[in-house]
Order: sequence, then structure tokens, then C-alpha cells
Amino acid sequence: MKKNIIAGFAAILLLASCKDDKKVLDSLADYNNSMEQKGYHFGDKLTLPKEVTDDAASISISFGDKETSDLTIDPKFFTLGDNAVTFNIKTKDGETLTQDATINVFAKNPEKNISYQVVAEYPHDPRNFVQGFQIEGNIIYESDGQNGSSQILKYTLGTTTPLASTKQAQEDFSEGSAIVGDKVYQLTWQSKKGYIYDKNSLKLLSEFAYPNVLGEGWGLTYDGKNLIASDGSKLLYFLDVNNPSKMVRYIAVAGSSQAYDQLNELEFHNGFIYANVWQKPIILKINPANGEVVGTFDFTDIAKQNTKGSDDVLNGIAFKGENMLVTGKNWSKIYEVAIK
Repeated sequence: MKKNIIAGFAAILLLASCKDDKKVLDSLADYNNSMEQKGYHFGDKLTLPKEVTDDAASISISFGDKETSDLTIDPKFFTLGDNAVTFNIKTKDGETLTQDATINVFAKNPEKNISYQVVAEYPHDPRNFVQGFQIEGNIIYESDGQNGSSQILKYTLGTTTPLASTKQAQEDFSEGSAIVGDKVYQLTWQSKKGYIYDKNSLKLLSEFAYPNVLGEGWGLTYDGKNLIASDGSKLLYFLDVNNPSKMVRYIAVAGSSQAYDQLNELEFHNGFIYANVWQKPIILKINPANGEVVGTFDFTDIAKQNTKGSDDVLNGIAFKGENMLVTGKNWSKIYEVAIK
């Protein structure tokens, strides 16, 4: 009889404990769901519900191979944009509870809407599926995609006749490109390698493998020290220009209320990174130190004049002095805009 009473008490305690654990996890889930859309900023403290903290002996957050018990949004631990984390709670009863969540981190300052005026238009070969786009002097350097027709070429702004060009292999799909001194670097989409050309002749000099973190090749630019590559995610990768197979660092990109992914063609100018967003008529102005989007250009009106399907979208940024040149895949025009 005594054993039955003890067993009954144990069952009651177990049931109460399970109810308490469920209450803790439900309360944590409600909190995380409410904060997912609102997001955090660097330096913010996670103010977890009383139902969670009162029952916890310790709380930590794990993210990838890192774990912290400091419930502060620290840039050493979190990135801008979405962070897939796991909350680890050790209760005062000795139980270990875990719950997955998404912590969104946004820039503190709202992006500025940057205005501009179209000041000139130039012809562009509509056969060119623009992936990389630069200008040096009055010469356009362009990387064009599509399997079987990928190439690197250059031509004088105002004409469409190539001064030089080099075709890629059938299996390559050319992507972003960047000028570095007397060379042009070019990415491929899924071949996991890039090419280096002589800038004058566009003769192929060598190739390089991507660092493992770079899933695909999308956009490419050069900041005077490192190559900067995009792979269609929210991340921008800084690569050693002398060894592009080596990643130096990376940043995640976000504005004040949303993360941006599908970052495509890139350009570096006057200390900022400019990025197309795939299939959207906008260009982002990004702080390379932390990935914060400080401004956006809306090219909806220009894109409407040139986009008829799903592929012929805005995708080309270059700077002619302080004016920006923009074009797109299979567009018949290049637009020069003065930034206001």
C-alpha cells in the first residue's frame, strides 16, 4: 500500500513537471513568434517571459557551432537577417528543454530612398544576358550568361560591336565579373570555379576554385583590396584577390525591417557596395563594414520598359564618374542616371 502511495505521488509530480515544461515552451514559442517579424537590433537584450526565466536554472542559445548564455544581440554571435537558433533551458528541476527559433536582426537606421534622373541612354545588344557589368574609361566589360553562349566581352560605350571577346565552355554559365588592375575576374554559376583574363585581349590566363562556403557564383566586384562575391543568399563574401579560393570574411545584408537575399550583380563605388536583387527592380546601397542597407534605388519605371518576361530583369551596375549606368538581361538600352 505504501509503495502504491509513493508511486502515485511520483506520477502526480511527473504530471505537474510535464505541465510546467509545456508552459515554459509554449510561453517561449509565443515570445519568439511575436519577435520574429518585429526583429531585433544589435545591442538589444532578449526579454524572455517570466514563465521561462522563473523556472530556469540557466538559459543559453546555440547557433551553428557557437553557444552563448549572454541574451544580448551581439554581432560577434549573430548576423544581420535571419538566424536559425536553438534555445537551451535547464530547469530548476534538472530537466533540459530545447526549442528551435528564428531570430531576425535588422539595421537600426531606415534605408534612404535615393532619387535619380536619367541623363543619357546608350544602345545595348539585346542578345546579351548580362551577368557582370563594369566600365573603365569609356570601355564596357560585360560577362554574359546562358549555357552554350556564355562569354566575356568588351565594347565602347555607345556601340554594341565587341572589341574583344572570349567564349566559355558549353557547360559553363557565366556570372559576375570584376576588373582588378590589368586583369578581369569572372565567376560561373554552378561550375564552382572562376576565370582570370588579360584585360586588354580578354585572353584566358588562369582559373580558380571557389572557397567551400560559396555555394554558387552570382555577382562579383572589387573594393581595392578584396574581391566581393554573392551566391544568391543574404551573404557577401570577401575573397583574397591573390587567392580567390580563400575567404577573408563575410557579411550578411539587411535593412531596417527586412533581410535581403538573392543579391546578384555587384559594384563597389566610393566606399559602398551596390547590389541588384534578383528579379526585383531595385538596387541596394550597402555598408561593407556591417552589411546594413543604407539606401535603395527604385528602377521600376525603367524596368517596366524593358522587362517582358521573368528573365529579362534589371541586372547591371557600373559607375561613370559619379553617375550610375544601369542595364539588364537582354535589354536594348543602357541608362546613365545622375544621383540626386
